[in-house]
Amino acid sequence: MKRRTLVGVAALLLLLAAGGALQLARRALAPAAASGEQQIFAVSRGEPLASIAARLAGAGLVRSALAFEWLARWRGLAGGLQVGEYRLSPALPPDEILTLIAEGRVAHYTVVLPEGFRLAQIAERLAGAGLVDRDAFLAVARDPQTARRLGVQGESLEGYLFPDTYRLPKGLPPLEVAHIMVEQFLSVWRQLEPLAAGRELSMKDVVTLASIVEKETGVPAERPLIASVFVNRLARGMRLETDPTVIYGIPDFDGNLRRSDLENENNPYNTYRIAGLPPGPIANPGREALEAVVRPAETDYLYFVSRNDGTHVFSRTYREHATAVDQYQKRSRGPQVRRTASSRPLP
Repeated sequence: MKRRTLVGVAALLLLLAAGGALQLARRALAPAAASGEQQIFAVSRGEPLASIAARLAGAGLVRSALAFEWLARWRGLAGGLQVGEYRLSPALPPDEILTLIAEGRVAHYTVVLPEGFRLAQIAERLAGAGLVDRDAFLAVARDPQTARRLGVQGESLEGYLFPDTYRLPKGLPPLEVAHIMVEQFLSVWRQLEPLAAGRELSMKDVVTLASIVEKETGVPAERPLIASVFVNRLARGMRLETDPTVIYGIPDFDGNLRRSDLENENNPYNTYRIAGLPPGPIANPGREALEAVVRPAETDYLYFVSRNDGTHVFSRTYREHATAVDQYQKRSRGPQVRRTASSRPLP
């Protein structure tokens, strides 16, 4: 009888111990806090589970490093935690934190790339958001092999990095970041390609002309009209004579376009001297500019001049154009008038 009592007591103690251990385990695997602000937690490449667990506990994101480590091993995820940055809260259960990291649900950062940004500006914007190294991205984007690899026409990705709002994680290789943006362009291009083919325009032709349209006006309603001017000039064998192309071909442009710049025959982007389109795009156009090139307005305009308020006056003849230049440009800025598609007097 005494032996049975001892066995019963031992069994009871074991049950109590197991229950206590279970309670401890439950407490250790409960959220670290009832509420709390999200914080960024980064998992480094090659970092061992014990280190990750210890840093999670040190950041107040889990109650127990040992319990988190045990949980990861029990779930078979000890070697499967993904590199990256994560937005974690102490209000999340450790099991959910483990799932987020194991599935690689990394934090994403929003970056806005406006229409008309150049390649260098895009690299600066991405670098400023901490998403790429500027020089590494430029090296990839300017490599002719990259353009060929991603299926676009040209010696670089200038013109093909589609303007949009992107949500990207940190740590992506520059080529992958570029690929995401080029894919956005290609999704739009596939819709416009039949219209381009109907006008006997290649992908490069459309993007190059659209980039000029993009730089000439920020007014959506004017894009088809601006495109019509350039289409009409090309059809008549007239030079485009547009400032943005000249500026693109000037290294370290200081903001002042001079007569010597317009007369420089060594600038391959000088459309005052070369006929036809420049060698390639001068910026990254958006959808509306691309559509304007394949669906230009039906006009006989050959000239336009700025009203100095963001809009333009369009003219059919040089006489009309000279009158518009005199009204909007010459009187306010001097007597010299350029015979161009977008005339402004030179300084």
